[in-house]
Amino acid sequence: MLPFTLKQLRYFDALATTEHFGRAAEACSISQPALSVQIKELEALLGAPLVERTARRIRLTTLGEEFVQRTRTVLRHVDDMSGLARTADGPLKGTLRMGMIPTVAPYLLPEIVKRLSHLVPELELKPKESVTQTLLQDLQQTRLDFVIAALPMSEPSLREFALFDEEFVLIRSDQDAKQPVPDPTELQAMKLLLLEEGHCFRDQALSFCDVSATDPSIVMEGSSLSTLVQMVNAGLGLTVLPEMAVPLETRGTNVSVSRFKQNKPRRTIGMIWRKSNPLSKQLMSLGATIRQVGQSQIEKADVTISGLQNDE
Repeated sequence: MLPFTLKQLRYFDALATTEHFGRAAEACSISQPALSVQIKELEALLGAPLVERTARRIRLTTLGEEFVQRTRTVLRHVDDMSGLARTADGPLKGTLRMGMIPTVAPYLLPEIVKRLSHLVPELELKPKESVTQTLLQDLQQTRLDFVIAALPMSEPSLREFALFDEEFVLIRSDQDAKQPVPDPTELQAMKLLLLEEGHCFRDQALSFCDVSATDPSIVMEGSSLSTLVQMVNAGLGLTVLPEMAVPLETRGTNVSVSRFKQNKPRRTIGMIWRKSNPLSKQLMSLGATIRQVGQSQIEKADVTISGLQNDE
């Protein structure tokens, strides 16, 4: 049996994911030379190279492509066994790795951390914010224990737990506050500000507005909801926000907030984890607590929106 170490397998997994020694070292919290030494030792044990080294990135060799798949299977089973050990005493404790999408994290994560630090003081949350596709990849490859994102995922290997629903609201210049709320067909002719490609909220907004990603009505693609609201405040156009984002993102601005009258757009936010995760029962319990936090935040947002609405 070849004496591979779990450390070497995790380093190789990070290198295969990032395709860059520097980024892989950063992800593993070690120096680049140290990671490089571990990869070379792994290749020496195998008797063949796993990666092709170039100036800007690495490429997996044929052996590397096959080896990384088996590596991830091993790591997934190891992580699940670690989770199994944590179920012995009942309540969650230790480190729990959580992923959250950017259109939820700023408005929900601080409250989750505060609530859980009080209720489960032995639990250490390790959060990561990223787009859905990246989080799901990390979840499948056991780099995360669970993810909070928009449902559904419709992935057979994953379990979904709905947390709360939230509406999308229209954000316009304060000068347009008295104008009727446009329907989706009217939005097609207006100057839309949307998130850049990769955000699921962008896709949901495009679907509601019934426009394509290349429609000329899209005058700006931003990296954050905050940027979009500031551009509305500057008179560049209009946008839509998930209602939970309204209290934070509209603070200090001169924008108007309107709820749509018909065919109200909404999304369901939920928790997702691997069905094979032995912490499933504890994650269900955790989800019930997060659901309470989320619903509380929605109620606070509703109060803010009611105070900002000027349209009838």
